[in-house]
Parts: sequence; structure tokens; C-alpha cells
Amino acid sequence: MTFNPDADVSGNTARRRGRGAVVAGAGGVGLLGIIALIAGPLLGIDLTGLLGGGGATGGGSEPEGGSVIENCLTGEDANEDVDCRVASAQLALDGFWEDRIDQYRAPQLIIVDGATSTACGTASNAVGPFYCPPEETVYVDPTFFDLMQQQFGASAGELAQLYIVGHEWGHHIQYITGVMDRYPNNGTGPDSNGARIELQADCYAGAWIGRMTEEEDKNGVPYLQAPTEAEITDALNAANTVGDDNIQQQSSGSVNPESFTHGTSAQRQGWFASGYRYGLDMCADPLTVSGAEL
Repeated sequence: MTFNPDADVSGNTARRRGRGAVVAGAGGVGLLGIIALIAGPLLGIDLTGLLGGGGATGGGSEPEGGSVIENCLTGEDANEDVDCRVASAQLALDGFWEDRIDQYRAPQLIIVDGATSTACGTASNAVGPFYCPPEETVYVDPTFFDLMQQQFGASAGELAQLYIVGHEWGHHIQYITGVMDRYPNNGTGPDSNGARIELQADCYAGAWIGRMTEEEDKNGVPYLQAPTEAEITDALNAANTVGDDNIQQQSSGSVNPESFTHGTSAQRQGWFASGYRYGLDMCADPLTVSGAEL
């Protein structure tokens, strides 16, 4: 259980877009497919061409602007339903960042059901969660968590899911504060801007989770409960799963640091843990987020 059951989460503004969700992998995508899926930078690169036939299917036109997430009113609803859980995380994330960034503006959150078009390409259930800067929008297809569990052996429990959403929010923070402009894409490698950006977003997610009980609903009830040690271990397991070295080892049996885009498993776990334990001050500027492990 992650949310306080009696918390009021009805104020979330998440929308659902897309039609006909089909878990990529149900159509035969194996381990290599999920590795390819996770390998893409979470800012938003469509890897559906690498997934060998898995993916979304259409099922009619999607509503303009999307539809509301139904039956998502309380923390108990968020604990029981993954769509509501992702949608409700928005409230605690916005509250956290509003208190720390002047003139904060919230990103839009879209829960993807099957597939939907975006300014950054197609969002589908064959693509992991990503942030689209031109739209200032976070896209999450919750079937991604099923794929992590079923085809990659990750635990991907409730707090791990919130870590992934918090990581994408971190990219929004980098965009609106100018970090992405100051550190544009300069290729791959352990000290590339891309890897540093990803590790900083992990640190941001950890800092939020470390303070997430501070954000309260209109009645003064914290949205989220303090994480247990088991839940933190679960979040660290997710960080381990998406490390460049782990992905490369699983997919090819070898590791090539010069092609890193996100950092090693140890680095991703380390920067998440650093943010969680010590707060945003440890996340600093991407230039200080070096290839050294914490």
C-alpha cells in the first residue's frame, strides 16, 4: 500500500488517450524485445520497430483531448488500480515541485491506452514512459510495468512505478529550468550529457520519494504513506533493471560503455538513493553528476 486510503485524489488532471490496449509481448515479444524497449532514452524514442510484432492495435477514434480517469477519487482507488495510481502521483509531484521552483508550471499527464500520437512520435504500449518536451507532457502506458515484471524479472511494484513517473517529472523540471538547453545531446558514453541528464532525473525522483509524505490533500491528509524498506528495495530494483550495463549484458552478453545513454545499474541506483537520503541538494547540476558511482 502506497497511498493513504482516505486521501482525496480527485483533483488530478490526468487524461486517458488511445484505444485498444494490448500488452506488447502477448504477441510473442521475448526478452530481447523488452530489453530494446527499456533501452530507449525515457525522454521519448519510439522503439516499436525493434519489438518484433508486439504493440498496440487500434479500436476506434480516441476522444479529443482524452477522457478522465474514472473511479479515481481516493487513495484506496489509487492503491487498487494502476491507472489511478499513476494519475494520482501527479498531485504529490506537483505539490513537491511547486514548493521548490519559482513559477513552476505542471506538465500534462497522459495515461496511454493502446496508442496515441504525440509531437514526439507515437506513444504506445510497446514504448516505455517518456516525456515530450514540445508538449510539456508525460506519457505513461501502465502495461510497461507488466512487461518489466513478466519479461524482465523486475518486481516493478507500486513504489517502483512511482519512481518511474517521478523520473519523467524530473525531465520536465530539467526542461522548464533550462537544464536541457545547457546540456544538449552530445552523443553517447558514460560522461555524455544524455547519461548525466538521466542520472539527475533519477536523483530528482529519489528526492521526491524521500519527501513525498509532505504533500497533503485539501483536508490535510498526506497523499502518500512513508515507504517501507521493502518498497525502497523494489524501487532500487527498477533502477537496476534499466541500467545500460544490465541491458547490454542481457541483450548481447557484453558491455560497451561508449554507447551508454542512461548510466550503469549501480549509478542509477546510487543517484536515486542519494536523492532519497539527502534531498535535492545532492542532485546538483548535471556536470557534477559524473560517471563515478556514489
